[in-house]
Amino acid sequence: MVDENDIELPRGQVGELVIRSSRPWALMKGYYKNPAATAVALRNGWFHTGDSFRQDAEGRFFFVDRLKDVIRRRGENISSFALEGDVLAHPDVRECAAVAVPSEDSEDEVLIVVTPVEGCEIDAPVLHADLAARLPRFMVPRYIRVLDDLPKTASGKVQKHVMRTEGITADTWEAQNTRR
Repeated sequence: MVDENDIELPRGQVGELVIRSSRPWALMKGYYKNPAATAVALRNGWFHTGDSFRQDAEGRFFFVDRLKDVIRRRGENISSFALEGDVLAHPDVRECAAVAVPSEDSEDEVLIVVTPVEGCEIDAPVLHADLAARLPRFMVPRYIRVLDDLPKTASGKVQKHVMRTEGITADTWEAQNTRR
């Protein structure tokens, strides 16, 4: 695990997982017809996975999030993966995706896009109140959007980039008085 300057981090801290092989070019030769992406991924003798992990005292590795899915809000890094787990604890939520949306004041704001359990309806203010009671203030989403289904690829992978690109839409609920 390394920080943004490729400095190794002590166990317990979250950083990017980097790997390398003892045989040059055994891991990969590069991205097809994309030398710029290859240069970003293969630097300082390591392959940068783009995944943030932490390692415990016993040496086990734990996935935290994709680096591009980390939300930076009010000086804090929010793992979209962890936030989604907290949102999924609500009994009416079937699926959830947490994404960053631009803020007019600072870094990012948090948008969660949720789908209801069959036979249930999601009331955004009620869900927001539930999350506000359980989460640290900086993690509580400012925006909630309810959809029947999350956008997915043909293989069923959630397309977070679609929701980031759409951003705040006419059907997005906004919490009031969430700014500090």
